[in-house]
Amino acid sequence: MRILKYLFFLLLLSLVTLIIFVATQKGEFTVEKSKIINAPRPDVFNYINDSKNWEEWCSLGLEDPEISVTHSENTIGKGSSYSWNGKEGSGEVQTINVKENDSIIQKMNYNGNNSDVSLSFKDTLGGTKVSWKATGQMSFGYKIMTIYHGGATNYIGSMFEKSLVNLDKKLNYERNTFNVKVNGLSTIPTNFYLAQTFTSEISKVEKNSEIVFRKILAYCKKNNIATNGKPFTVFHTYDSENGLTKISICIPIKNQILITERSDIKFGLFESIQAVKTTLTGDFTHIEEAIAKTLEFISANQFVVDSTFSRLEVYRSGKTEIKNPSKWLTEIYIPVKPKAIKVATANIPLDTNNIKKEKIITTPKKEKITITPKKDKVNLIPKKEKVIATPKKDIEIPSEF
Repeated sequence: MRILKYLFFLLLLSLVTLIIFVATQKGEFTVEKSKIINAPRPDVFNYINDSKNWEEWCSLGLEDPEISVTHSENTIGKGSSYSWNGKEGSGEVQTINVKENDSIIQKMNYNGNNSDVSLSFKDTLGGTKVSWKATGQMSFGYKIMTIYHGGATNYIGSMFEKSLVNLDKKLNYERNTFNVKVNGLSTIPTNFYLAQTFTSEISKVEKNSEIVFRKILAYCKKNNIATNGKPFTVFHTYDSENGLTKISICIPIKNQILITERSDIKFGLFESIQAVKTTLTGDFTHIEEAIAKTLEFISANQFVVDSTFSRLEVYRSGKTEIKNPSKWLTEIYIPVKPKAIKVATANIPLDTNNIKKEKIITTPKKEKITITPKKDKVNLIPKKEKVIATPKKDIEIPSEF
């Protein structure tokens, strides 16, 4: 019995010592980890800024097969949020401010502990330097948890490091895995559509398209307008030298409708047109390569580019349907008309050396005999004439081919 008392007293003493040790630990923590990601800054920023991708690169999501993640309706930028529940606990992240291609500011609650989180993006040699920083005040329970993992710096820092490595691998694979297939001559069918037309910086086309597509779809939903296919973009002009393009962001619809003139959304009828079609499987960043291969095909097959518009892109699947950029499907159409076949004509002189010469037979004219009586004798011998034969000249006949 005395031994049990000693054991109980020892256990109680250890517990008190642990509590004192935990209580005396610093409550504040700051953890920051950085890594160079082998991808352009806009690509890295856009991927992280969409919270739907969090499970694909954050170690908490990748290493926990039982994790359950819930996203807000808006998953991009300021106001977006997500929460999770898994074997390592539960948490929630809210994005409170975003500076495009520069920084993302968030609030995180992880197992009841609040912290301020920031991600910054800087161009650097070899890609983009991503710095992930968290500062906060540890609760007593969080202090105990971090002690068993070597402290807050090791616990949170290890999660940040592994996540950034995952991010680099994921973006490298997803960005560089793609396929371009030139399908050949195709016909774009006639269709009704709603669109908004404006001039955009080429670098901002993707971002602007997402905003306008959501706007037109909301307009359709509000006015009970039935859509009729995948969204598409018409590039009316494309000035790569100045980095500008005039585009129409379009949603196909089933029926003709009337829209007030004051609306910036317009109704249109797309007339059927011939075009060379190319399918890009992969990230949108490979659009230029797909266009280059399409133009090579047009040149090799002697088509003439139609100047009705520069090109048309149909988005069969993208980030709203598929998380993985390597599996996105985009159709590119460049309008063409078959090249007219011209029949060449030329006047080629005959080679007189190869012409068989004809033998020319001349027949002298018959002479008229005149009998002139003389008194003494009659001369019946006609007067001989000198006969001169003149051959006909050869005529050169031109040949047309």
